[in-house]
Amino acid sequence: MKSRLVVWLSALAPLVLLVALLVVFWRSSGGLRFDAPAPVEQVAFERVVFRTNEIVAHVRNVGPMEVTIAQVQVGWLNRASWDFTIEPSATLPRLATARVRIPYPWVAGEPYEVVVFTANGLPFSHHVEVATDTPDVNLSNLLTFAMLGVYVGVVPVFLGVLWLPFLRRIGAPAYGFLLSLTVGLLVFLGVDSLSDALEAGAELPGPFQGVGLTLIGVSLSLYGLWTLSRRLEATRTGAGGGMGLTLAYLVALGIGVHNLGEGLAIGGAYALGEIATGAMLIIGFMIHNLTEGIAVVAPIVRSRMGAEEGGSSWWHLVGLGALAGLPTIAGTSLGGFAPSPVFAVFSLAVGAGAVFQVVIEIVRQMRGSGAASLATVGNLGGFLSGLTVMYLTGLFLAV
Repeated sequence: MKSRLVVWLSALAPLVLLVALLVVFWRSSGGLRFDAPAPVEQVAFERVVFRTNEIVAHVRNVGPMEVTIAQVQVGWLNRASWDFTIEPSATLPRLATARVRIPYPWVAGEPYEVVVFTANGLPFSHHVEVATDTPDVNLSNLLTFAMLGVYVGVVPVFLGVLWLPFLRRIGAPAYGFLLSLTVGLLVFLGVDSLSDALEAGAELPGPFQGVGLTLIGVSLSLYGLWTLSRRLEATRTGAGGGMGLTLAYLVALGIGVHNLGEGLAIGGAYALGEIATGAMLIIGFMIHNLTEGIAVVAPIVRSRMGAEEGGSSWWHLVGLGALAGLPTIAGTSLGGFAPSPVFAVFSLAVGAGAVFQVVIEIVRQMRGSGAASLATVGNLGGFLSGLTVMYLTGLFLAV
């Protein structure tokens, strides 16, 4: 009992002493001057909503000190001060949010700039290239964004799954080429997701630490799926089953998380009135995602999905396609109605980590198969072909 008390005290003592040290330093300032010679304020716009004769700006205090919103201007080339109300308060503590409501007769299709001034006279602006009505959450709009997700994620993936009967007839060298092609597709997807996450994270306000958020997302999915795959492998090996179907579901899960990020981009484009950009994204992702169906079914080309795999093969194909494609619907809806830059960065990072873990699993499977050795010219060609296919289909995407 005494030894346990000593252990707990040794665990708590550093924390208690650190708190005491911080209190002493804060009260004495350590001989340093805490007051900045000029106010250090930072206000970030998280979203600007256009309603009939009203603009609603969602802002957040991302600076180190309390901020008070004192004035608002709206316009483009010539801005003018405008009446406004703030909910819940004009004074924002650190990281607090507020809704700035501006009764303004805006015109659809016109560009606007919204500027808020703090009580210290510091301006913070947000540019809107094309003003358009922000979609309301209703059944009609929900169905519209859901159909966008179906077009982009669900249909192309299922079309790719339809290649399974043809792929089952290929020989061992062609199967190795197919698995290598899948690795190339997934590596491209993973790097693309990671690049998008870092790019979007760089635009986040400093306190949200875009790089750190990306690292957490990648690590969470990478380690989480690794743990899941090891448990599933142990379970299926003990039961005498193969890992083909399990690996296919892991591929579908990784692609599904990636497609969630695609849906966020499309929904956000339409919510901002960027119809042309949204349409190009849809066309590009439809072509892009057709190859994802091949990646999903590649691990089961040599498996016998049936009683040995725990159920009907067709139901498994439906489940795989749904797992890979349906998250796109959730992404388009969230991007259209409740866009969150922080969530977008995190989801892209999670998708990247999930795809990288799936690549690791496929490579493990190939190394364990004498018919699909990595060190062959054909498999190298398959890997490079996967990268090339994703690059070429990516040319249809709007940047």
